[in-house]
Order: sequence, then C-alpha cells, then structure tokens
Amino acid sequence: MNTIILATTGPIIIIILLLLVAGVIGYFTAWYYAKSVYKPVIADLEAKNTGLKKDIDKLNDEKSELNSKVDELQKTLADKDAEIKKLKKSE
Repeated sequence: MNTIILATTGPIIIIILLLLVAGVIGYFTAWYYAKSVYKPVIADLEAKNTGLKKDIDKLNDEKSELNSKVDELQKTLADKDAEIKKLKKSE
C-alpha cells in the first residue's frame, strides 16, 4: 500500500507543476497579446482626451467671459430700472 502511494506521489507532483507552468505561460502570453492589441487604442484615447481637455478649457474661458457680460448687463438693467423709477416719481 505504501509503495503505491510513494510510486504515484512523484508523477502527481510533476503533473501539478507542469499545469502551473502552463497556466503561467498562458497568462503571460495573453497579457502580452492584449498589451500589443490595446496599446494603439489607448494612445488614440489619450490623444482624444487631451483634445477634449483643451476644448473644456476654451469653453470655461468663454463661460467666464459670458458671465462677466451678464453681470454688466444686469448692472445696466438695474441702473435703467432705477432711472425709470426716478422718472416716474418726478412725473
């Protein structure tokens, strides 16, 4: 009985080690393949991302300019309202 266990233990360990090595080889092969396939895709997305960030900066600048114009127009409107009230009181 002990000889059967001893005789089968060595090949079982070798089979398990070979399966582990095959798994590691498969994992790294898939990783390198995915890296080579998706590297250009990632580069394109990063380029688009930089362009979009520049567009966002331009839009933020335009927004601040428009906000300052709105503030000026509100001030002008308030001045005109005050002038209208003043003219109504003088009538």
